[in-house]
Amino acid sequence: MNEKEIVVVTGFGPFRQFLENPSWKAAQGLKVAGLGESVNIYIKELPVSYIPTSQIITGIWQNLKPKFAVHLGIARGSSVVILEQTGKNSGYRDTDVCGVCPTGHRCIEGGPEKLDSVVNMKTVSKHFQYKDMDVIYSRDAGRYLCDFAYYCSLYHSQRRAALIHIPASGSLASADRLVPFLQAVIVKMLQQLEDLKST
Repeated sequence: MNEKEIVVVTGFGPFRQFLENPSWKAAQGLKVAGLGESVNIYIKELPVSYIPTSQIITGIWQNLKPKFAVHLGIARGSSVVILEQTGKNSGYRDTDVCGVCPTGHRCIEGGPEKLDSVVNMKTVSKHFQYKDMDVIYSRDAGRYLCDFAYYCSLYHSQRRAALIHIPASGSLASADRLVPFLQAVIVKMLQQLEDLKST
């Protein structure tokens, strides 16, 4: 494999008390850290706003055609890393930073009610729990911009996307601990993708 495969990593822009969103700082840290020799990381900051986020994600899948996309979001009140399995299409009633809700409170009109990543997040989370790492598995990403971005990405990518909620507090909230951990988690996801391809 000579040509490097593209993996997209997104984080969010400013939101409430987060003038610099930790999810975007983590994405920048991953760009520096890398994901191995064969991977080219493309990072993108998503605004905490439904319409531009939808446009950016559609553009990423149409133009870059990455192997995989990892969306990072912040889980306020959490001290652990949360691997989200499922993106939901409807129920988006909270307004974004522009005071807007998506049309019909949905991500994509006519899309399935929910989409699961091709990556088995339960398997990935168990792998790191065996190593006593602070990671949990979830099927409810919260019906806000993180969930919205995730669903849009799953929809446009044949489900080749992940959403990782990063902690706002605790020891893993520091970039020097968080970035290497995220790096290991994403590499594990990419290995699972490769295994799926060869079965």
